[in-house]
Amino acid sequence: MASNIEQILGADAEYLLGYNTPKVSRDLLHLPGPDYIDRVMAITDRPPAVLRNMQLMFNTGRLGGTGFLSILPVDQGIEHSAGASFAPNPLYFDPANIVELALAGGCNAVASTLGVLGSVARKYAHKIPFLVKLNHNETLTYPAMYDQTMFASVDQAFDLGAVAVGATIYFGSSEARRQIIEVSEAFSRAHELGMVTVLWCYLRNSAFKKDGVDYHAAADLTGQANHLGVTIEADIIKQKLAENNDGYRKIGFGNTNKKVYEDLTSDHPIDLVRYQVVTSYMGRAGLINSGGASGQNDFAEAVRTAVINKRAGGMGLISGRKAFQRPMADGASLLNAIQDVYLDQSVAVA
Repeated sequence: MASNIEQILGADAEYLLGYNTPKVSRDLLHLPGPDYIDRVMAITDRPPAVLRNMQLMFNTGRLGGTGFLSILPVDQGIEHSAGASFAPNPLYFDPANIVELALAGGCNAVASTLGVLGSVARKYAHKIPFLVKLNHNETLTYPAMYDQTMFASVDQAFDLGAVAVGATIYFGSSEARRQIIEVSEAFSRAHELGMVTVLWCYLRNSAFKKDGVDYHAAADLTGQANHLGVTIEADIIKQKLAENNDGYRKIGFGNTNKKVYEDLTSDHPIDLVRYQVVTSYMGRAGLINSGGASGQNDFAEAVRTAVINKRAGGMGLISGRKAFQRPMADGASLLNAIQDVYLDQSVAVA
């Protein structure tokens, strides 16, 4: 299997698979594994039902029993509009096919809106773990605004049979403080009901683009977003794969330390993502990276992201558009290609 991964990575194979001198030692991390619940989560304040539902997610799909996660997220009908998301493959206007893709792709869970999952809950909620995304940035408002609005309650998610809830906070935005309060209250209620909490720790501020460089995926800034996310007890952090660094100093705000850049990170993508793990309580909250938009080289990009996430100490991938904007069989194959990275024991944590 490793040779196939090497073939997909091409010229990047040695750069990514051969890197073994990370700035932060793996010995300091709480790494994913079959015993993750007992080793890491069981000592927390999470109620037993949360641990049970998290274990259910870990035991589902092709990655069942490994401690890694492969999740299909489809909330783009709200975030990017239904037409923009599903016109490439109209099959997915029907929520049942979203769940069918997650099943065909061997995913640990399917993440979507209250409407999508509620419309087919009686048929599928017992077949694959449901993760209800509670808030969204709808794009029909004009002029455009960028805010996360609660579309659903935790109790509604619980009633339809979901085992987990997710939410987004736009850290760095003028609306972030309100979103932090809303999501913190929702996550507290979710834990009371035994549900796992997953936080999309995204950055949003036009000032984070400077001198032609976009720092919305900078390791230092996304790392701090992760640190805020685990502060409100997100069990799992969803974050964009770090692409650069030094956002604090380049933009010229906030607080940082030169040791972040000299001792804890380098330019290597595995080090950049490892810092995202480090800021998530050294991996006590699992880091899953997003798969990104669909493009010309989806298979190669998805495998590359999975290799970086796994070798950095991450817990898996949550990939949507790359999978559902193509025929179902091809989408399932792409999800399997991601999972193969986590099943391949030769692709080890750096």
